[in-house]
Amino acid sequence: MTGILWNFVSFIIALGILVAVHEFGHFWVARRCGVKVEKFSIGFGKSIWSKIGKDGTEYSLSVIPLGGYVKMLDGRVDDVPESEQQFAFDKKALWQRSAIVAAGPAFNFLFAIVAYWLVFIIGVPAVKPVVGEVTPYSIAAEAGLEKGMELKSISGVKTADWESVNMGLISHIGDERLTMTVTPTDGVGVEQTITLDLADWNFDPEQQSAMSALGFVPFTPEISTTLVNISKGSAGERAGLLAGDKLVAIEGKPLDGWQQVVASIQQHPNTPLQMEVLRDGERIEITIIPDSRELKGKGEVGFAGIAPEVAEWPDNYRFDLQFGVVESVGKAVEKTGQVIGLTISMLKKLIVGDVGLNNLSGPISIAKGAGTTADYGLVYFLGFLALISVNLGIINLVPLPMLDGGHLLFFAIEAVIRRPVPEKVQEMGYRIGGAIIFSLMAVAIFNDFARL
Repeated sequence: MTGILWNFVSFIIALGILVAVHEFGHFWVARRCGVKVEKFSIGFGKSIWSKIGKDGTEYSLSVIPLGGYVKMLDGRVDDVPESEQQFAFDKKALWQRSAIVAAGPAFNFLFAIVAYWLVFIIGVPAVKPVVGEVTPYSIAAEAGLEKGMELKSISGVKTADWESVNMGLISHIGDERLTMTVTPTDGVGVEQTITLDLADWNFDPEQQSAMSALGFVPFTPEISTTLVNISKGSAGERAGLLAGDKLVAIEGKPLDGWQQVVASIQQHPNTPLQMEVLRDGERIEITIIPDSRELKGKGEVGFAGIAPEVAEWPDNYRFDLQFGVVESVGKAVEKTGQVIGLTISMLKKLIVGDVGLNNLSGPISIAKGAGTTADYGLVYFLGFLALISVNLGIINLVPLPMLDGGHLLFFAIEAVIRRPVPEKVQEMGYRIGGAIIFSLMAVAIFNDFARL
């Protein structure tokens, strides 16, 4: 329950910030263009706080925190006195109206740049993208990817860390191939380029990562079978396991690594397992009955509540992704551009059917992401805000009526035909656009509940 509340609070904070940024973009440019702003609201519905500013604008916080709006003086909506006609939105030049509408998404992109700028100044711990294991006969193996290689770029985009690699791979969903620049396994020699054939790439984001679907996983330090932690009340504690115990066999089969332990426990929920343990130089036998848990895509799996000893990361694999104040500006612009490119690419693939509607995420998934990143710390929360801000900006530029992009589409038509689009046509467009938007929202929310 506490986790749900934390996710909700983090979601409200994140959404409030991003909505405020978006609507402030409209507000700021409208004021610069001489438009009278009657109300600036964060949220919809009944106002829970409001104040009339010296500029005559009502600033409000409303009860439904799922958006916001800027109400401008507009002759198409209200009767505007002759004395205030010059301050009405609809009386402004076409370029001014276009600038006011485009300012919301533009401020979302600017916010992302600022957020990433702060991330790069603060710094975030990262590890080099060195390949751990490659599955035989997989797409990655057939392309020549080998254990120990470091991924330097994907299709020309540099990949300093695993987040960059993941973004690069996801951007190729639905493509026929991708190229990777890699270093040799010993780290010495000329970089080489390999090409992965994606014709048979079956990637389900709900079941696996993009990397594992291609047949490789990141390098991780060696995980031993020596236990360092036993959760209180867990199956491991009930069986008598202690920190410092070394698991050497399960059901009489010697253990080669921790993955065997995980697999055996997961495959035997509520079923006794015989373990051979080395404790203080003496071999003893312990019977453990793993607890049962439901995992999406795996059904019922066993869980023991035990944690192994993990070796330290090699010093040359770890680094802080951190830059100076000035250098961070360029890095932030570059990162924002990459996220914009990825978002546009995925939106295009969604439209043409290369990406299924089951990949859409709604408010529940966003709330989970907000809560998780807020748990990790400020720098991760800032990165999350930047990502969602870019998505909000891109989505609002989609040329559907009811969105900023729909208004810009009508303005573009007006520029061509030299007169405003007829109100009946606009009204029909708003109805169609609204139906499409609400349908997509319904699909996204359904997907959220299906992932619970």
